[in-house]
Amino acid sequence: MSFDGFFTHAMVKELNDTLATGRVSKIHQPYPGELILVIRANRHNQTLLLSANPTYPRIQITDVPYRNPKTPTKYAMAMRKYLEGAILESIKQLDNDRVVELAFDTRDELGDAQNLLMYVEIMSRHSNVSLVNTATNKIIDTIKHVSGDQNRYRLLLPGATFVMPPKQENKLNPFIANQAYADLALKHTDVKELKSELQTVYQGLASDTASYLATQLIDSDNTPQTYQEFLQHFDHPTPTLTKTPDGKVSFSVFKPDTIGEQISYPTLSALLDGFYTEKSQLDRTRQVAGQLIQIISNILKKDYSKIKKLNQTMEDTKKADQFRIKGEILTTYLHKIEPGMTEITLENFYDNNSPIKITLSNQLTASQNAQKYFTRYQKLRNAVAHVEEQLALTNQEVEYLESIQSQIELASPADTEEIKLELQQQGYLRENQNKKKKARVTISKPEEYTATDGTTILVGKNNLQNERLTFKVANKDDIWLHVKDIPGSHVVIRDSNPSDETIQEAANIAAYFSKGRDSAHVPVDYLPVKRLKKPAGTNPGFVTFTGQTTLSITPDSQKVNELRTK
Repeated sequence: MSFDGFFTHAMVKELNDTLATGRVSKIHQPYPGELILVIRANRHNQTLLLSANPTYPRIQITDVPYRNPKTPTKYAMAMRKYLEGAILESIKQLDNDRVVELAFDTRDELGDAQNLLMYVEIMSRHSNVSLVNTATNKIIDTIKHVSGDQNRYRLLLPGATFVMPPKQENKLNPFIANQAYADLALKHTDVKELKSELQTVYQGLASDTASYLATQLIDSDNTPQTYQEFLQHFDHPTPTLTKTPDGKVSFSVFKPDTIGEQISYPTLSALLDGFYTEKSQLDRTRQVAGQLIQIISNILKKDYSKIKKLNQTMEDTKKADQFRIKGEILTTYLHKIEPGMTEITLENFYDNNSPIKITLSNQLTASQNAQKYFTRYQKLRNAVAHVEEQLALTNQEVEYLESIQSQIELASPADTEEIKLELQQQGYLRENQNKKKKARVTISKPEEYTATDGTTILVGKNNLQNERLTFKVANKDDIWLHVKDIPGSHVVIRDSNPSDETIQEAANIAAYFSKGRDSAHVPVDYLPVKRLKKPAGTNPGFVTFTGQTTLSITPDSQKVNELRTK
């Protein structure tokens, strides 16, 4: 289902139960549009994520680790000034809308009590997080500044008077007792019509939630009971992630009547972590690595065009003998060529004297026309070796850059620094010459997983990590895995004789961290590290090997997450 008003209702209840009366201990802004509040509540530190990301806006407790920037943003500094040490008194939803209000009690610089409100608006590209002084109703700061040119209804700038987003006029709050559902259900027998009417009458009802409710009401013999049971889902949720056979993934507060794999989670926040982690990480990585993605895309575009032209030249070289034959025939019959002719038909003594039409230039003599054909023949013959060499080099570059693209798709934002360093080392990026001292990038450790039997499995997330893992960290008798013939991570089992189950689990990780992660059957090679070779002059992470064993794997993200070392 969508993060609509109903889901917001359920999430606010969960947050209140977990965080109310907690104290804000730390504040970070790891990415644009996202704020992290670490709140000490019930003797536990809870990480509250407030996201105004236009694609994945939400509010939740998260267990996903974040790497904070070395220099905090101005917004993060402002939030620290006003909220560090503050008590989170309550969290509430405004009506049944996607607006959440967090009420804080704190003290100002003089030690006087101060009440602050933070509004989290979960509204796609209009999402925002605003901190407001209740005494003056003035905005202290917003995570996204919105000027009058962008929104005539209200300003979202520091110092401006805070104006609430427009309300859903003439719509009922479904959690306040009313009988509208009964009248609507009696009026309609068509699910689509009832769904449309429900959305017109009730606040915060997204299309998918409305479809579910409409179906339940029409199929029910007891409309009031069905409606109340529907509402109770949001006060007593059963967080469920559903994967349908066509590959679609959705989340809901109840177990839907849908065919597919269903995974239960203990909390709504854990459910959102399971649903959003990969999606939002990819989005953040694209933001951080935007320049790298653009540079690689431009180079690949040129390479694809170059390969097309080179292949066309290779096709033309196959016609080289035709130019030689025409040149020799013209040389033989020079006496038949008259000045000003543009074409001539002669006997082809290479093909049983069958006639052959030869194009001529009326600006050239007979001998010059023949020489022209010999020149084109020689040029094409000489081009073969050069074109073959250029094709090999260009295809090699395409394969390398496509592997970098895949790594960016699989990388965390922190991994992009190492990918950037590699591209600098390979000459695709210029190093910043303005810095007096170049920041030294330390190659991070490979990601660690633990097999069911306790064996350690290591995974490289980019070429520099792959290189270091395979040739510096791994022992010669460890088992090395990699997907067959497509870009992917190097995976090492820290055991010379792992169990079949461990090999299967490591192969699943290798398939998951590859370009084939969405495929049904991914071939994975494995062999001892000692059989790997690193050809001189090749790119980082490139290896050759023989004597491998290959098995077929269907990547399972849930199993990968279960094996991740905490």
